[in-house]
Amino acid sequence: MEHIRNASSRSAQVPKRNKSFLGARVLIMGLGLHGGGVAAVRFFHARGARITVTDLRSEKELASSLGALSSYTEVKYVLGEHRRKDFLESDLIIKNPGVSWNSPYLKFALEHGIPVKSEVGIFFEESPAEIVGITGTRGKSTTTFLIWKFLKQGNARVYLGGNIRKSMLPLLGILRAEDIVVLELSSFQLEDLAKIRRSPHIAVFTNILRDHINRHGSMRAYIRAKCNIFRFQGTGDHLFINPEDTRLRALRACGKSRVHMPVLSGEWHTLVDNRLGMHYRTSVGLAIGVARHFGIGHAAMKEALSNFRGLPGRMEIVERTAGITFVNDTTATIPDATIAALKRFRIRADKGKLILIAGGQDKKLVFLTLARMIKKYAL
Repeated sequence: MEHIRNASSRSAQVPKRNKSFLGARVLIMGLGLHGGGVAAVRFFHARGARITVTDLRSEKELASSLGALSSYTEVKYVLGEHRRKDFLESDLIIKNPGVSWNSPYLKFALEHGIPVKSEVGIFFEESPAEIVGITGTRGKSTTTFLIWKFLKQGNARVYLGGNIRKSMLPLLGILRAEDIVVLELSSFQLEDLAKIRRSPHIAVFTNILRDHINRHGSMRAYIRAKCNIFRFQGTGDHLFINPEDTRLRALRACGKSRVHMPVLSGEWHTLVDNRLGMHYRTSVGLAIGVARHFGIGHAAMKEALSNFRGLPGRMEIVERTAGITFVNDTTATIPDATIAALKRFRIRADKGKLILIAGGQDKKLVFLTLARMIKKYAL
């Protein structure tokens, strides 16, 4: 068993300039609103690149991201459109994970021999630290956070990032070989990793449910993207999967790594159910399995879990007033997640009313079962 490293404090450092980017024309495709594009601009600016940002959104829509970059006066912006000439005049293109590899602009660039990279790809290529990567349709954020929280109990230099609106690139200036980075990885980011044929040394797969069909085109393509979490692992790597997911159990033979299927023992059930809800038992079980792999003790994990009440936007009770409890469950973006919330809060509401306010983007999902559950549990 590998044991966790001892942590030591160290102040943040600016990434050193890489001469290979001095004067290079770097095009950031997709500034976005969640920090990834901003981090990419800062990263390549620190390495001496000449940066252009292109985004289909308007200046007004991107106001928060543009404000964060207000001091970077040398950066050029092309907003509200993409122009082929900007792609053709670049030495390197950095794509936002939200941009599909089927984009005609990326295809145009690649046809003209211009390299396209991603934030996650650069991180995996340059990071000296051990990487724990977590994916899944549901529960991946909570699993990611708990793994990070548990590993921190070992006083290690453990860092958190990825698809939790926390860019990985700033970490490259401070990471050491003995460090651990815990990353949530989306299906979009895993498609990016496939381009460089990389998977994390420690992979964690929470489940596979129907999602993002509007992006991937089919359930089969979505599963294929998710499986990149372990596709490029070697025999010395490790894959932790949810033992209750039949798809994952069937797919485990496709990889070369050692497979672990941790089951949460009964002694944890009451604590997990009270703190997070019964549906998080598998997430906690996976987090405990990874933490034990690194040598974290039972007492340390129990203390960390006892102080954790869940992440924002996940069945989060935000207000109680006039006998009404308001719950923020905005990350429930697929029917299965909303059904789990309906079941949990139907019990809590007892004989009271349970009102569901729902909406969002069409991801080409199936809502028949959800409709039945709404009729059964809510108004």
